[in-house]
Amino acid sequence: MKETMEDTYLEPSYRVDKRSFTKREHDRFVKLKGVGDWSGVTWDQVGRPFKVNRFSKEKKEWELREGKTLPVHASWEMFNRSFHDWFVKDVPESLSQNRKKIVGETLKLHLTSSVEAMKDHLRLHLWNYVHRIQDGIWDPRGKRELFKGLDVLKPKILFLGAAEGYEAMQLAAMYPGSSIVMVDYDPFCKDTRYEDFPESYPFLGENPDTGGMKVYHKSDFPTDYVVSDIRELPYGKEFDIVLSVGLLEHFPDEHKPEVVDWHRKFLKPGGYMILTTPRAQWKSKVYYDLMADVMNHTYRELMTVEQMGLYLYENGADILQHGYIKVHNGIIAKAR
Repeated sequence: MKETMEDTYLEPSYRVDKRSFTKREHDRFVKLKGVGDWSGVTWDQVGRPFKVNRFSKEKKEWELREGKTLPVHASWEMFNRSFHDWFVKDVPESLSQNRKKIVGETLKLHLTSSVEAMKDHLRLHLWNYVHRIQDGIWDPRGKRELFKGLDVLKPKILFLGAAEGYEAMQLAAMYPGSSIVMVDYDPFCKDTRYEDFPESYPFLGENPDTGGMKVYHKSDFPTDYVVSDIRELPYGKEFDIVLSVGLLEHFPDEHKPEVVDWHRKFLKPGGYMILTTPRAQWKSKVYYDLMADVMNHTYRELMTVEQMGLYLYENGADILQHGYIKVHNGIIAKAR
């Protein structure tokens, strides 16, 4: 596929990117195969994950008002609505309106309002850079690198904690003929986050008729979206791929074995577990600090791929591929 300027361009809310990495970009943004023998990795070597301790104003106000800890389910409902509001923002228009607000509040000598507007402006610039300019959240080129090499034919994919379902659709494009079951226990994810995902967004994958590349869209993927607690799913060992994105890091250590088991329990013999988590790097720490009001409604860790892999290895997974891209770790594993 010959690349043109039309292979990447900015929409008001996100970047379209149908390119492949150049060698230089690949060497910069993709790091795979760091650990050779997981049986020799210890917690003393890799350290513990970084716990994000700054939380959203919405969470703190709720807990002050109610006099108790925000329930987990409610925290996810808050997060999903907040995050979606940012995903659908017309960022250039929002920046323009915010600049006018800063000037207006400053001229009126409304110091508190002016400072708040400047904080909003900083968050908008950060979101614009991370999501639109760098395409760090969806990161289609990086995700394709993390997800490649699976020995599957028309796989059945289960996405746990699916939100808008992005990564399952990217997998389905890479492995044509896939069918997807998305699961989230917040109906907002099915009714709004997934439904509002743009049909025009292109997923680059394999063309089985030519052996080349082909662009797919949301409507090309047979998808069943189930609103359910993962612990109450009726499925057996019937999926070729069980996927989660940003799930493991929301559970403290005493619950991580259960989270790993959620992936294993639905896999066919020889099936693949695929997990990603946000990376523990200084950029991510700054991001989650500045975007706390948007992101931090519930327990969250940032971890290295070595820490992530050790959680999986200790809980019965054999790691086939591991690495990291711009802002995410990724692991492909099979049940031991």
